[in-house]
This record gives sequence, structure tokens and C-alpha cells, in this order.
Amino acid sequence: MTSTFHHDTKFCSCCNEYVSYLSSIESSYCVQCGAEVRMFSASDWEAVQAKLAARKSKGGRPRKDARRTAAAAARTAA
Repeated sequence: MTSTFHHDTKFCSCCNEYVSYLSSIESSYCVQCGAEVRMFSASDWEAVQAKLAARKSKGGRPRKDARRTAAAAARTAA
């Protein structure tokens, strides 16, 4: 899928749909009603955030193999 300017859309809360838009330096505006547009609707934004949170590292102690590799690299560098 290729992205082109003519097929790119953003969400207009006034029209309540994804629309073509005009960009200025600071904002983008709906070509149908002139209202300011956003990248995503509120529900789509929540879905994106949930998907990113699921992929985020949980933290905690590194695995043994990673520690051994890092320790060996530190010894050879010193």
C-alpha cells in the first residue's frame, strides 16, 4: 500500500469521519467544513495506544543469555 497526498486522510470531529485535509504549518483543516482535523478519531487513538502498550517491554530482570553476552562483551572491551 502506497501513501500519497491525494489519498491521505485525517479525522474531522465536525464531520465525524476521515476526510481529505489542507495542511498549514501548525494545523490541518478539513476540506469539507474547514474545521481542524486530528490524525485519529478518539476510538482509533485508544486502539492504537492499547496495541502499543501490549508491545511495550514489561521491564524486570534481563534474561541470563543477555547478561552473559553483555558481560563477555564488557570483558573483551576492557
